[in-house]
Amino acid sequence: MIEVTGGNHEEFREYVVARGPTLLRAAHRLTGHPSDAEDLLQATLFKTYLAWDRIEDRAALDAYVRRAMVNINISWWRRRRLEEYPAEEIPEPALAGAHGHLPEQVERALERLPARMRTAVVLRYYEDMTEPEIAKALGISVGTVKSTVSRAMARLRGDLTVPGQRRPEPRARPVLTRST
Repeated sequence: MIEVTGGNHEEFREYVVARGPTLLRAAHRLTGHPSDAEDLLQATLFKTYLAWDRIEDRAALDAYVRRAMVNINISWWRRRRLEEYPAEEIPEPALAGAHGHLPEQVERALERLPARMRTAVVLRYYEDMTEPEIAKALGISVGTVKSTVSRAMARLRGDLTVPGQRRPEPRARPVLTRST
C-alpha cells in the first residue's frame, strides 16, 4: 500500500487531471492499441507517483513521464513472447470476396463427395455425433468411420483452397522391402 501525503498527493492528482489526456495520446502512439496505451499510462503514472518527491524540476515533468513511458514500453517488448514467427514466403492476402460465399462453396464441395463420405462428415460435424454413434447408424466399424471422415476432410480441404494458394506437397511413403 502506498502512503499518501496531503500536498504531494494533491499536486500529483492535479498533474494527472491536467496532462492525462495528452499522455494517453502519447501512450497510444507508442503502443498502437487503446487498452495497451491505458495500461502503459497507468504503469508510468504509478512509477512517477513513487518518484514524485525526488523530481525537483517540475517544468521537465512531461519529459520525465514520457521517458518513463518509453522505457516501460521497451521493457514490455522484451518480456513479451514472440507470438508471430517469420515465414520463408509471404502469404497471399485473402481475396476480398473469397470468404463471402464460403457456405455455398462448402455445400458444393460436400455434394461432390461420395455418398458414404458425405454422410459421415454431415453426421460428424453437422449433427455432432461421436464416431461410435456414426458407426452404429451406418452399420460400419469405428475404424472405418475414422478413415472415411479423414479422407473426406482431406478432399474438402483440397476443394476449398483459395485460388493461387499452394497446396502442401504430399509426404512420400516409405518403401518397405523384405529382407531375406
